[in-house]
Parts: sequence; structure tokens; C-alpha cells
Amino acid sequence: MDILLRLLVAIGVALLVTAVVALVLHLVLRAIARRERWADVLSRRTRHPFRTVLLVAMLWVAFASSIPRKAEAFPWRDEVAHGFLVVTIATGCWLACQVAIFLEDLGLHRFRIDVPDNRQARRIRTQVLIIRRLTVALLVIIAVGAILLTFDGVEAAGASVLASAGLISVVAGLAAQSTLGNVFAGMQLAFSGSIRVDDVVVVEGQWGRIEEITLTYVVVHLWDDRRFVLPSTYFTSTPFENWTRTSSELLGAVEFDLDWRVSPSDMREELDRILATSTIWDGRTKVLQVTDAVGGFVRVRILVTAPDAGGLFDLRCYVREEMVEWVQRHHPDALPLQRVQLTEPTRTPPTRRGRRSETDSQLFGEGDERSALFTGPIQTSGIHADEVPPDRTR
Repeated sequence: MDILLRLLVAIGVALLVTAVVALVLHLVLRAIARRERWADVLSRRTRHPFRTVLLVAMLWVAFASSIPRKAEAFPWRDEVAHGFLVVTIATGCWLACQVAIFLEDLGLHRFRIDVPDNRQARRIRTQVLIIRRLTVALLVIIAVGAILLTFDGVEAAGASVLASAGLISVVAGLAAQSTLGNVFAGMQLAFSGSIRVDDVVVVEGQWGRIEEITLTYVVVHLWDDRRFVLPSTYFTSTPFENWTRTSSELLGAVEFDLDWRVSPSDMREELDRILATSTIWDGRTKVLQVTDAVGGFVRVRILVTAPDAGGLFDLRCYVREEMVEWVQRHHPDALPLQRVQLTEPTRTPPTRRGRRSETDSQLFGEGDERSALFTGPIQTSGIHADEVPPDRTR
């Protein structure tokens, strides 16, 4: 009974100490946060894991100081103490992960991506995010290893594990070949700079932005708010378009098929007026050219530039709409037309059956020169009179 009372008192003291320490630390960080922003971030990141670690540690101390080491009287003491040790390691890993994430966020705070020229910031952010995942994975592996080493018999099993390490490594390498390939591909993407977070890419015919890069896959935020999840090896083995690889500025084209009566000089004047009223055009390029004039149409191409991909798409739509309305209002004769020529087929009168045409009757008719060759006098020299055939025309 005395031991139970002592345990309850120790637990009460542990809870009180935990509450006091947490309150003091919270007040200190809040006072610092009035001048420094990082203190508020640290408080929000580590509040729950720190309190959990402190509470578990104080309860462990209260239990160890209240329950004496008597195996015959308290055989369950070592198991409970071992449980406290495992929980302390797990919560300590949680706290270490949050501190590591806070330090990485503190470094990322200097690199903003909400500015026009953010290529360097996006590259640093991509690399830090990959390092964050590696750090968390490494801390978790260390924590799991530390927990396993607290169990009896793990040391003895280590010899047999090391003896079969060669076979296990071969089997694990074959089983996790694709996973390991994606892990190394993710690290390659992070440090090679081929893609970065917030890059504009075209993959599988889809336009979108790189939203997330992990160790095994990449998430592309498509233009219609869908998410395209691709393995990391896709970007190391398949060609794709990166519109913001070196800079975010882009050049785009707007094309029209118009009638031959269109006036390119008038269209250039209208283009100058349209771009002068636009807030998206960056002023680098402004070109209007007739690129083709075959097949009954004149193809007019307009080239414009914008500071980023989203602005370029809006600028192209704006120029296209304004030009269409201008052609409809001021040059309706320049609208594309399809010219078709209709002709009446010539019809010949039908002929009756059994009656020869006029041409046929003249071919062997009377008065024809050729008929004389067949109806002229027959040569009778050298023939006796009695051999002359009777005249059948009579």
C-alpha cells in the first residue's frame, strides 16, 4: 500500500513538473517570438513532441524511483521499464524529426518562390525537401534499430544475420530494384536541377507544374487541378518539356487563317494597340508575320512574350480575342471564305434503239466517197459471159 501511494505521489509530481517546464518554455518562446519569427515556428513544431517526451521521461523516473528492484516481489518491473524505454526512444525520434524539419524550414525562409525570378529559390527548395525526407528516414531507421537493440537475443541473432548478409542483400536488391531505382532517381532529380518544385512541364501531353518531389515519385499539378503522379525514373529516362528550366520567361504564338484581302500592316497597328493596353506583356518580343499563303488562306502568326507560362497563356488568349473582334468590326472582308464554283453539266438527247445515228448513216450512205469502193462497177476482164453472175439489183 505504501508502494502504491508512493507511486501515485511520484506520478503527481511528474505531471506537475511536466506542466511547469512546458509552461515556462512556452512563455520564453512566446516572448522571443515577439522579436523573432523563428521562435513561434519552433514552438508550433516542437510543442506536442517535446511535451510527450518530457511526460514519458518523468513518468519513467517516477516509476523507477517508486518501485524497488525486487524480482521476487515485482517481476513485472523490468518489462514496464523496458516499455518506458521503447516509448522514450520513439517519442525522442518524433522530437528529433520535428527539430530537423524546423532547421530546414529556417533555411528555406530566406529563399522565397513568390517572386518573379525564383529559379534559384526553387532549386534550393527542391534539394532541401529531398534532404528532409532522407533525414526523417534516417532518424526513423536509427530509432527502430535502437529499439530492436533493447530486446534480449538481438545481439545473438546478429551473427547469423551477418553470416547470411550476402544472400539477403542479393534477394533484397532484386526485390527492391524498382524502388531503389526510384530513390536514386529522386536524389538525381533533386541535385541535377532537371526539374524543381513549381517548374512548368509538359509530360504525356499534359501541361502542369511540379507540385512535389519525393524519393520515389513526382506529383505534377495539371492545369485542370488534376494530379499526375509519375515515378522518379520517368524524368530520368523519358524526354519531357521543362518550360522554366533556365528562366520563367516564355515566347508564344497566335495564328490566324484569313482571306487574301487581309491587310498585315493594319493588323500590326492593331497589335501595337492591344499590347500597349496589356499588363501581361513583358515588352521583349512583338512580331506579326505572314508565314503561309496557300490553299485559299493567308496564315498570319503573332509572336508575343510573357514573364511566365500562366501569363503567356492569358496573353495569347487576350491577343486572339481582340484580333478576332477587330477583324469582325473593321475588316469583315478578311474573314476566311470557302470559294466554290458550280457548273451545269451538258446533257445530250437520248437516241432511239434500232435507229442509226446520222453519223452512222453517212458512213456508208449514198453519196459517200467510201461507198464507191464497195458499190462501184465490178471488173470483168478475163471472165466469160456465162460466168457473170446475174444482176440482183433489178
